[in-house]
Amino acid sequence: MAATLDSPAAPPETARDSADLAAFGYQPVLHRKLGRYASFAAGFSFVSILTTIFQFFGFGYSFGGAAFFWTWPLVFAGQFLVALNFAELAARYPISGCIYQWSRRLAGGLIGWFAGWMMVIAQIVTAAAAAIALQVVLPTIWSGFQIIGTDTALTSRDGAMNAVLLGSLLLVVTTTINVIGIDLMARINSIGVTIEIIGVLAIIALFFTGAERGPDVVLNTEQASPGPYWAAFLVSGLMAAYVMVGFDSAGELSEETKNPRRVAPRTILLALSVSALGGGLMLIGALMAAPSLSDGELASGGLAYVIMAKLNSPAGSVLLGCVAVAVIVCTLAIQTAGSRLLFSMARDGKLPFAKALATVHPRFGTPVWPAVVIGALGIGLLVLNLGNPAIFATLASVCIVSLYLAYLLVTVPLLVRRMQGLPAPEDASLFTLGRWGIPINALAVVWGIAMVINLAWPRPEVYTPAGGSWWQLWAGPLSVAVILTAGAIVYRFVVARPRVTEPAALEPAAV
Repeated sequence: MAATLDSPAAPPETARDSADLAAFGYQPVLHRKLGRYASFAAGFSFVSILTTIFQFFGFGYSFGGAAFFWTWPLVFAGQFLVALNFAELAARYPISGCIYQWSRRLAGGLIGWFAGWMMVIAQIVTAAAAAIALQVVLPTIWSGFQIIGTDTALTSRDGAMNAVLLGSLLLVVTTTINVIGIDLMARINSIGVTIEIIGVLAIIALFFTGAERGPDVVLNTEQASPGPYWAAFLVSGLMAAYVMVGFDSAGELSEETKNPRRVAPRTILLALSVSALGGGLMLIGALMAAPSLSDGELASGGLAYVIMAKLNSPAGSVLLGCVAVAVIVCTLAIQTAGSRLLFSMARDGKLPFAKALATVHPRFGTPVWPAVVIGALGIGLLVLNLGNPAIFATLASVCIVSLYLAYLLVTVPLLVRRMQGLPAPEDASLFTLGRWGIPINALAVVWGIAMVINLAWPRPEVYTPAGGSWWQLWAGPLSVAVILTAGAIVYRFVVARPRVTEPAALEPAAV
């Protein structure tokens, strides 16, 4: 492993952060470059409301009609409960690979490893899913981006093949950026997030000034799919569940953040809150501005349909260009967070080829191989989309189930520790839930279990909308079983061999 990069002449705050990390038993080898805005941008770009709402708006609307809007504040409330717990842990454990680190320091090596294992898989699939979103945007801006065939729909063979090409090129670019260094990644990501925020504000303004109907449209359930509305509402809620994840990325980059004990908790909460506010306004604005709620275009074309209907001009293409930028920085942020998680686990000897994955480039200060691995595996997943586009949609749903399970492997052990008596932090100025910790934590656990059940439930409308095999219908629970089985094999033959001493549940340095 590379030697520490903090020289005796390092700024006092950097030296303090490095000493703080050393108290956990880790040598500071990553470049500590991120300030408050860059930390916020990491979480905001992972959530990336422009990317994900553009991808999944049609899905939510096609099931729940205009009233599916109410799933957005509902999911935000649940996820904010989780984020509050994560913010408290970010103040206690400012270490890269936060989901893995938090879980293992609360519940021990076995539970922590499985949390990291499920999160890594989720991030690899999520990176591929984000990259493929370029197909939703670029051909709409300019037909020349449809390099293969003529049909731009992701569900068509032409669209699927072109999506693989565009997504693969994007993953090559993001991998290169991640290899070069956190400084370049942070600059590109911060610029991209600024453009995304401007784009969100412009789209909201466009929708509200071009409204065709009032805000009471969110009470309209007429467009719901057949059957009881509550069932359709639960399915439509998966759209918001797909979007509001990844806000913990500020914690993933703690070892590259200045003063992470104070910065990371704030940016975790801010990234989710800003995303929820901007996304909610976009949703209600699109419903108010859509030319029609019943012609099928809103379900099939989503936000791109509304934008081009209201602004079918170069200005509309500029707004879609903002969406393309959001897709790029979203993919970049996901890959960055995933590479830090791989690095953190490998540094503890908890992965195959751990030595290579834990090596930090002496010049760039980045874990090169984790970025390459995530990029390569992401491209491999994209190739699956060539033969059967429905398979990739299934994988995308499965990865979100894995991510919510990884979150539960943090919130459940944390609740157990609280009930046993979680020590208060020595520094009273650090973020803490105090006496509200147990009720907030308990609600976060209940919420997480409910979301896993809703996400994994074998419903044809989610997993086999155009028909498919039985294994696709049961992809949620089957995938969890496969991931856990594969994880058990890796843990038994690679991880269980003694390499490092596991930390106590709560070391003095953490509290």
